[in-house]
Amino acid sequence: MAKSKTIITCAVTGAIHTPTMSDHLPVTQTEITEQAIAAAEAGASILHLHTRDPIDGRPSVEPDDYAPILARVKQSTDAVINITTGGAPTMLIKDRIKAAVQFSPEMCSLNMGSMNFAFHGLAGRYDTWKHDWEKDYILGSESNIFRNTLADIRQAAETLDPLGVKFEHECYDVGHLYTLKHCMDAGLFKAPVFLQFVFGVLGGIGPDIDNLIFMKRTADRLFGDDYRWSVLGAGGAQMPLATTASQMGGNVRVGLEDSLFISRGELATSNAQQVTKIRRIIEDLGNEVATPDEAREMLALKGGDRVAF
Repeated sequence: MAKSKTIITCAVTGAIHTPTMSDHLPVTQTEITEQAIAAAEAGASILHLHTRDPIDGRPSVEPDDYAPILARVKQSTDAVINITTGGAPTMLIKDRIKAAVQFSPEMCSLNMGSMNFAFHGLAGRYDTWKHDWEKDYILGSESNIFRNTLADIRQAAETLDPLGVKFEHECYDVGHLYTLKHCMDAGLFKAPVFLQFVFGVLGGIGPDIDNLIFMKRTADRLFGDDYRWSVLGAGGAQMPLATTASQMGGNVRVGLEDSLFISRGELATSNAQQVTKIRRIIEDLGNEVATPDEAREMLALKGGDRVAF
């Protein structure tokens, strides 16, 4: 029997963690680039990329902040580039899709519903901050609604589908699966769709194995054979849920966007360290890690030769 192939996605920096939280979090364009390349070398076949303001590390969606990262990563690796359209919870969709429109990547993330997306509890862990914006940004998440309306989803789909972009549909709760089914029935997305089950964000479904099984069963019922899936566990749920997903036939996502730690109480020194750990677990349990080209085939991507960077 052929061994199962598992796609590892690495989410390199994100928009939730701030520079104060870890000296290892990449925030400059050079740091993001170098950590992305190292993650690919460690076994990540998809690199999920955010960018940041090069001066103070705050989340950015500006194409000029993406450009140097994309050029070097493409030159140095064969990894699939996945540009966020989530940006940060404080941003609107018209701004969050700008980089994807300009660079036409193989993949983009797309959140499948509006939600409370709170991480204000992190503020109490730090007494001092590297930058003035960080504390207010984190505390402000208690009042934010992360807007991803049906109109927003349609705008992203109709803008990026003509470019051949495939979406990583981020589903933070079971209702998001039904939203995706509605959108597929309306012709916005074509099979096979790629689902990212997200567990452990305050405002979304909790990081429990029962919830993973329920999300998978629901997806089976709604999409049949027309989907592929992956799991993102936030914080301490990262490795346990990724391990479980890999044994259920799913794919996995790790990275400093989702957790700053490599084990309980120990900060990860890099994204590559997390990729190396989950790769070892996957292979020790009998699976094989997919190469970038195998991931392209599994997800029906357009290919790295059709991007605009």
